[in-house]
Amino acid sequence: MAGMLYLKRPFLAAALWSGLAGVAAPALGAEDAPPLDWREANDTVGQFQRGHIDVLRWEQANLKETPEPPAPAASLSLQTAADAVRRAWTAHLSLAGVQAQLGPALTEAVAQGRWMMVDPSMHRRVQGLGELLAVAREARQAWIQAVAARQGVGFHRESLIAAETAHELGRRMVQVGNWSRLQGAPASLALSEARMALQRAEYAQALAERELIRVLGLTGRHDHVALPDSLPALPDALIGPDAVDAHLQRLRAQLQRAEAMRAAPRTRMAYEAYRASHVLAAGYRDEILKTRELMAEEAVLRYNGMLKSVWDVLSETRQRFAAAAETVNAQRDFWLAEADLQWVLQGGEPASFVSLGGGGAAASAAPAH
Repeated sequence: MAGMLYLKRPFLAAALWSGLAGVAAPALGAEDAPPLDWREANDTVGQFQRGHIDVLRWEQANLKETPEPPAPAASLSLQTAADAVRRAWTAHLSLAGVQAQLGPALTEAVAQGRWMMVDPSMHRRVQGLGELLAVAREARQAWIQAVAARQGVGFHRESLIAAETAHELGRRMVQVGNWSRLQGAPASLALSEARMALQRAEYAQALAERELIRVLGLTGRHDHVALPDSLPALPDALIGPDAVDAHLQRLRAQLQRAEAMRAAPRTRMAYEAYRASHVLAAGYRDEILKTRELMAEEAVLRYNGMLKSVWDVLSETRQRFAAAAETVNAQRDFWLAEADLQWVLQGGEPASFVSLGGGGAAASAAPAH
């Protein structure tokens, strides 16, 4: 899954730089350059034996990309959700004794997110188990949010590249007189929107990382953490309804009557969020994203065959990045819902459940009874 969601820049560059080469040859960002003659621009392309493709290679070899700002130095690495859970436990000294009672095998199973290995009857024998699980769930979900936010920023940066290319192409079309300023305005507007979207995504990433640091009890000790580039892949198989029901019955046997009555509707809602989020995440991954990739690749092929314009390629490319970002969001929602389900099956009571497609915010209120 990780590799599937990383859209490589050469795919974009091959089409977009060739489109720029066919308009004019000055360096990018030359806003004050003198007006260009359309015939002169085409003559420039004609100096190369194979036209656009040779100009493309020349520009790629001679024009330097603006370097991205360096990432802040990270003093803590959390490459898995289990790393975050273990770190969160260390901030609660009382949980050391709980882990000792639970035993190393089950403690590690909880850290890894395999909570159904813990029989609900252990809550009677292991004092503080509920707190251990609550801390693990909060840390796991904070890690998921932070990784998803980081992954989303990458797609917004790539989308900005496409918008910058479209804007530059439009600017040159206006400069040589092939377009009016009104015709070039949509490309300028798209660039502004892409810049703002990236700003929002970077801010969301900073907030998610700050929340993760807070949850781990590391505020003031660490400013930045090293996280993986992508969320874990979706599981091949889901927890089945029979397994959920069996675990629920064991849980209810440990609860007082009022609590046992509340456990069933909570579990139904948690399982529905879990099941629905998996359907959506798999649909984005296997249908929407793959279709967008096919359409974008076909646009490049048809552009190379002079059957599509560079604007078609730009449009499909933007749609492709948007689909990739939505795929990440759907994947994030599944892992949040999965953590809630396993917590509910241990007697946890979320105030709300994940709102699918709602930015990861838990907006669906859990039933009170």
